[in-house]
Amino acid sequence: MRATSLSLLRTATRCSQTRVAACPHQLAQCSARWSSSLTSTSSGTERKWSTPLAKMLGEAITTTGPISVAAYMRQCLTAPEGGYYTRQTSTGQDQFGTKGDFVTSPEISQVFGELIGIWLYAEWLAQGKQDKVQIIEVGPGRGTLMDDVLRTISSFKTFAKSIEAVYLIEASPHLQKQQAKLLVGTEELEKSEIGWAAPLKYVPGVKIQWCEDIRFVPKEETSTPFILAHEFFDALPIHVFQNVAQSSIPASSTIITPTGPIKPKHGVTAPKNTWHELVVSPASPYASAGTTVTTSSASDKGHEKPDFELTVSQTPTPHSLYLPKMSDRYKKLEETPDAIIEISPESFAYISDFAVRIGGGNAPSPKARQKPSAEPASFSKAQPSGAALILDYGPADTIPANTFRGIRSHQTVSPFTAPGLVDLSADVDFLALAETALNASPGVEIHGPVEQSFFLSTMGIKERAERLLKGAKDEDTRRRLEAGWKRLVDRGPNGMGKTYKAMAIVPFNKDSKVRRPVGFGGDIMS
Repeated sequence: MRATSLSLLRTATRCSQTRVAACPHQLAQCSARWSSSLTSTSSGTERKWSTPLAKMLGEAITTTGPISVAAYMRQCLTAPEGGYYTRQTSTGQDQFGTKGDFVTSPEISQVFGELIGIWLYAEWLAQGKQDKVQIIEVGPGRGTLMDDVLRTISSFKTFAKSIEAVYLIEASPHLQKQQAKLLVGTEELEKSEIGWAAPLKYVPGVKIQWCEDIRFVPKEETSTPFILAHEFFDALPIHVFQNVAQSSIPASSTIITPTGPIKPKHGVTAPKNTWHELVVSPASPYASAGTTVTTSSASDKGHEKPDFELTVSQTPTPHSLYLPKMSDRYKKLEETPDAIIEISPESFAYISDFAVRIGGGNAPSPKARQKPSAEPASFSKAQPSGAALILDYGPADTIPANTFRGIRSHQTVSPFTAPGLVDLSADVDFLALAETALNASPGVEIHGPVEQSFFLSTMGIKERAERLLKGAKDEDTRRRLEAGWKRLVDRGPNGMGKTYKAMAIVPFNKDSKVRRPVGFGGDIMS
């Protein structure tokens, strides 16, 4: 389980006195001034970085200037060489489980995945037993959740026969092999048009396919996609913005935007508060011990200095000029000095894709919100079908702030320590996901978010656990089963029932009658 939030962003911002500019010329000038202190120490020796990836990022930033949190996060997690999810650990163990850095719900109890499989079956029944079903999972980890889901679905023969293909969206070749070993029985995969493929062991005649991006998965007007996203959105890159009082743009500044350069007039151009982006730059090699972060990792030192730090951009960046304008929720904070918000454009792109696959990207209906979606789509669907189930952690109705964190050996650490060896995440903005999905397609409706404890309890986790306990062969197995399911629904500080949320995207009901899905207050319908 990934740890809960810390106010690392605000602390890092207060500790930093560096201010950087947004335009390329100013960034280059700043980089030149930094280069001597960032690449060498007072003794003239080359600076020591905690990881090869940290060195690569440090040298790149020294050359081109500070980068966004999103760019830093993306490199740390998925860089081809040394990224957290794309590397293979030296011990042969992956990042998941008690021997890794965090434990996810499917690893805690098989009941979790079984109930997700039942949820998909219940939705399939409620939608009239559609054929041509696609099952898609984004960020499948080592395949534990999908294994439990497909094992459960295989018990419902009619539903299993409706499945045309299973897709796993996975960028890590190492994790792809682990998933294949579990779901197929071999690591040998065959090349396909979108990536790799192999015959699925649970459903005869069906192939499981791997690709790096959901955009490679074919959209079909007659297909019924069931999409799973478990602890996926928390790992997508975020941009972080701070509302700076009395912001001004120097007359010499030129801001590069997607539509061309903007050269402000002389004097103060933003008399009120303005959103400025928090950017990542190398920390000073002479940083005091006060910036040292204590960790519980396997490090012999036990104390590691962050390689990087956050600074506030001196002027607005292209992202700060438009991302905080995308929602009225962000605009309401424009009069709040020093307010911090986290926004994930990649999350908006994924959730828009989910919505369009389910409901189509038709022209908005009068009931739809008249705002642009993250990624306009032209895909049409005569009859909306399918569903998406998102399970992750974050606030139910507020904007995440100061939630960017690192996780290593089941402990929260600085996200700027040991890049590539530390998992990075941030709270999910569920309300932003819901708003984006509704804007992307008039053919969908949103249910939730609801607390994981409510979702799993109404799905029957206690009853399923009791059946497993009756069949347990020994006391150790019984203790493990009992502790596992209770942790999933525990609403206390050490449990996952309150922090984690569930949200569903289902087809819009044209009859104007709300059909709540099972797990969100509804009953199983056949």
